[in-house]
Amino acid sequence: MNLLILLFFPLVGSIAVLLNRNYAKQTALISSIITLGFAVSMLCNFEADASKQFVVDLAWMPQFGISFKAGIDGISMLMVLLTTVLTPLIILSGFNRTFKHTSALFALILFMQSALLVVFTALDAFLFYVGWEAALIPIYFICAIWGGADRIKVTYKFFIYTFAGSLFMLLGIIYLHLQTPGNTYDLQAFYALNLDSSTQAWLFWCFFAAFAVKIPVFPFHTWQPDTYTESPTIGTMLLGGIMLKMGIYGLVRWLIPVLPLGFAEWKELALILCIIGVVYGSIIAFTQKDIKRLIAYSSIAHVGLIAAGVFTWNLQGLQGAMIQMLNHGINVIGLFFVADIIINRLNTREIALMGGIAKIAPKLSITFLIVVLGAVALPLTNGFIGEFLLLNGVFQFNIWASAIAGLTIIFSAVYLLRMYKNVMQGTLNELTGSFKDIHGSELVVLGVVCALIIVIGVYPQPILHISEAAVNGLIGEVNSKLAF
Repeated sequence: MNLLILLFFPLVGSIAVLLNRNYAKQTALISSIITLGFAVSMLCNFEADASKQFVVDLAWMPQFGISFKAGIDGISMLMVLLTTVLTPLIILSGFNRTFKHTSALFALILFMQSALLVVFTALDAFLFYVGWEAALIPIYFICAIWGGADRIKVTYKFFIYTFAGSLFMLLGIIYLHLQTPGNTYDLQAFYALNLDSSTQAWLFWCFFAAFAVKIPVFPFHTWQPDTYTESPTIGTMLLGGIMLKMGIYGLVRWLIPVLPLGFAEWKELALILCIIGVVYGSIIAFTQKDIKRLIAYSSIAHVGLIAAGVFTWNLQGLQGAMIQMLNHGINVIGLFFVADIIINRLNTREIALMGGIAKIAPKLSITFLIVVLGAVALPLTNGFIGEFLLLNGVFQFNIWASAIAGLTIIFSAVYLLRMYKNVMQGTLNELTGSFKDIHGSELVVLGVVCALIIVIGVYPQPILHISEAAVNGLIGEVNSKLAF
C-alpha cells in the first residue's frame, strides 16, 4: 500500500490545489514535499538487490488480462527519486512568478507527477501505457496555455510527434499481449516470450519510435527545440528534467529485455543515431544566440550520449545512463531556471544583449557557474562520473564510437562556458545595469541544485549502488537469451 500512496498522493494534492486557489503554490509545494517524504521512506526500506519491492498487484480488468501491477527495483528507485526530488524544486521555481489560472497550472504539475511515477513503477504494459499517455495531457496544456507567442503551433507539433510514436508502441503492446499464455500484459510474461528474430525486429521499431521521440533521438528530435523555447520555463523543466527520461527508461525496462533479438539486430544503427544526435546537438548549440534554445540543443547532445550508453548494454554504459539521467535532470533544471531568471529580469533571450551581470549579482554568478560546471562534467561535479561511465561503456562497444561521442564533453565545455562568459562577464550595459541578484525562493532552488551537483560529484557511490544489482540482473537476463 505504500506504493499506492506514493502514486496517488500527487492526485490528491492536485485536487487540494484546485480547492485552495488562494494558496495554490503553497499547497502544491507541501504536497510535493510530502510525496518526496514517501519516496525517502521507501528508499530507507529498500534493499539494493535485483528484486521487485513494494509490489502492488490488484485486479483491474481481469477479463482483459489487465492488472494494476507496480513495483520498484533499483532502476525504478532512481527514477522515483528523480521525479520526487525535482518536482518540489520546479514548483518552488514558480513562486516569484505570476501566472494566469495559477491553481490550474500547479494542479497539472502534480497530475503529471503522478503519471510519471506510474510510468517508472508499472509492471503491467497496459498500466505503463496509461501512465505514458496520461503524462502527455498535463504538459500539453501547460505548454499550450502558459507558453510563448507560437505556443499553439509548437505544442500541436509536439503532441502529434509524441502521440504518433505512442500509437506504434500500443500496436507492439497489443501484439505481445496476444502472444502471452493467457493473454496478459504482465511484464514478466513479456520477458518470457520466445519470439523469432524477424518478429522482434519489427516490434523493436514499434517501441523505439515511441521512446526515441520522447528522449529525443536524432532524427526524431525536431519538436524539441521549439517546444523547450516556447514552453513556460516550468514546462521546459518538466520536459527536460523528468519527462524525457521516460524514453530512456523505456529502452532499459521494456524494449531491450522484451525484444533482445530485435535489439541485437538494430543496436548498431540505434547507437549511430544516438551519437549523431550528440554531434548534431552540440554543433547547433554553437550557433544559438537565444539562451533558451542553446540549452535545448545542449540537452539533445547530452541525452544522446545517455541513450548511446544504454545501447552498449554493458555495466559501465548502463550504470552511466542510470546516474546520468538523475544528473542531467538536476543540471538541466538549474540551467533553465537561471535562464528564466535572466529572461524575466531583462525581457530578452538574446545572449548578445547581456553581459557584466556577475558584477552586481554575485550569488547568481556563483550558482550559475556551479551548474555550468556540472553540465560540462568537471571532475568532482555530478556530471563527471556519469559521462565517464558512459564513455567507458561506449569504448567497450566500439572505440571509434567512443571517440566521436566524447566530443560532447569538449563541445559542451566550449559553448556553455562561452555562454556563461557572455552573460555574466564583460561590461554592464543599459539593459543589465539594474539587474537584481537572486533572493528568496530563487536562492533556495539554485542552492539545492548546487548542493546536489557537488554532493553527487564528490560521492556518487550510494546512487550507483541503488541500481547496480538491478542493472546486472537485466544484463544477465538479456545476454542469456542472446546466447541461444
